Amino acid sequence: MSKEDNLQESLRWFDTAMSDYEAAKIMCENKKYAHACFLSQQSAEKALKALHYYYDSDPWGHSVLKLIDELKYIDIEVYTILASYTDNARLLDKLYIPTRYPNGLPDITPDLAYSKKDADEALLSADMILQKVKEIIPKR
Repeated sequence: MSKEDNLQESLRWFDTAMSDYEAAKIMCENKKYAHACFLSQQSAEKALKALHYYYDSDPWGHSVLKLIDELKYIDIEVYTILASYTDNARLLDKLYIPTRYPNGLPDITPDLAYSKKDADEALLSADMILQKVKEIIPKR
């Protein structure tokens, strides 16, 4: 793709990441903490995929940590910046499956397993990654 096409695709992904983040905040406000956790993970994943598209990389998978790690093959400076968020990425990766499925955790449903504290931590982790990606992708 051309640089302009890469930028447009990255902006589409970043806009969707922001939409997921806003939805996560609404879920948290409405005490749907498992959903807030999952959407937080999704927002960080999509923001990092936006960054990959910006650099004409074809991201694959759902691991926030892996999406950060793969940046070292694309732009070492960007990787170094985002590598400081690996703990946030690990926290978010743990939320991808068990927040959605009743058998994701033994003998407990997601709605019972996740608390406001969990959702707040997920939102904070996602926000940190979103803000850093927003600084890297050029604005129009």
